[in-house]
Amino acid sequence: MIVLTGGAGFIGSCFLAKLNSRGIEDIIIVDNLDESKKWRNLLGKKFYDYIPKDKFLEQLENSRLPVPEHIIHLGACSSTLVLDNDYLMRNNYEYSRRLGAWAFGHKVPFIYASSAATYGDGSCGYDDSDRNTLRLKPLNPYGSSKHLFDTWLLKSGNVSSAVGLKFFNVFGPNEYHKAEMMSVICRRFDEVKGGAPLSLFKSYSPQYQDGQQKRDFIYVKDAVEVIYYFFTHPQVSGIYNLGTGMARSWNDLAQALFSALGMKPSVKYIEMPEELRDKYQYFTQADISKLRSCGCRHQFMTLEESVKDYVSYLDSKTYI
Repeated sequence: MIVLTGGAGFIGSCFLAKLNSRGIEDIIIVDNLDESKKWRNLLGKKFYDYIPKDKFLEQLENSRLPVPEHIIHLGACSSTLVLDNDYLMRNNYEYSRRLGAWAFGHKVPFIYASSAATYGDGSCGYDDSDRNTLRLKPLNPYGSSKHLFDTWLLKSGNVSSAVGLKFFNVFGPNEYHKAEMMSVICRRFDEVKGGAPLSLFKSYSPQYQDGQQKRDFIYVKDAVEVIYYFFTHPQVSGIYNLGTGMARSWNDLAQALFSALGMKPSVKYIEMPEELRDKYQYFTQADISKLRSCGCRHQFMTLEESVKDYVSYLDSKTYI
C-alpha cells in the first residue's frame, strides 16, 4: 500500500498516472477536493481508496489503516497569495510534521514537497545543502511554512529518513483547477490563441528589463520522473532542488508559446500588484549538483520542448 497525499492535485495526479503506468494501483489518495475541478484529475486513474485529508491522520495514527510501504506527501496549500499564517501553519507545517513523525516512527520511506519559495530573494543562493537550507529567509507565508518543515526535519535528525524536493516553477497538464496559481501559459492560453498578446509583469528592478526576469521552469513530466527516481531508490535521503538547473526568461517562455502555436510573438507588459512587488523573485535557478551526485541522471526537456508538448494538451484541455 502506498499513501499519496495531494493525489488529486497537479503534480500528485501526474505522479499517480506514473505509478499506474508501472502497474501500481494499491494506492490511498489523500486530498481535499473542495469545489474546484480537481476531481477531474482522478478520472481514469486507478487507486485503492480516497480519504479526505481532515480524516486521514486520525485514521493513520489510530491504526485504522494498514501500515503503508511508502508515503509520498505532495498535499499542501501551494498558493503564494494566501496570507492566513495560522492556516498555512496548520495545513503545511503541522500536518506535515505529524505525518512525517508517524512515518519515521514506523520506518516508512517518506517523500515530501518543499518549494523554491524557501529561497526568498535568492541572496543565499540556490544551494540545497543542509547548512544553506537552515539560513534561508522566505519572502511570503507559503515559503515560510515550507521552510519551517525543512528546518524541523534537519534539526530533528530525521532528514536521513526522508526525501524533500524543492520544486521550482512546475507547469504542465492537470493544473487547470489552480485558478490564479496556474502557470501563465495555462491561464492565458485561450486568449493568446485567440489573438491577444501575452501579458507579463513589468520589472521593478534596474537589473532586469521587462520580461527578462528569470525562473527555472520545469515541466511536470520531468518533475514526476525525478519523484519516481526517489520512490524507486528508498536508500537515498536528503533535501534536493527539483528544477532543470537552467534559468530562462519570461520572454523566452512567451517566445516558446508563440512558436508552438505558429504565431508571431506579441507581449504586453503590465503593472505588478503592489502587494507582490517586495515579494517577487526576479531570478531562480536550481543548483542540481546534489541531485546528480545522488545518482539521478534524468535529462530534462528544454523549455521549448516542454511548451510544445504542453500546447498539445492545452488545445483540448486533456489530462495526463
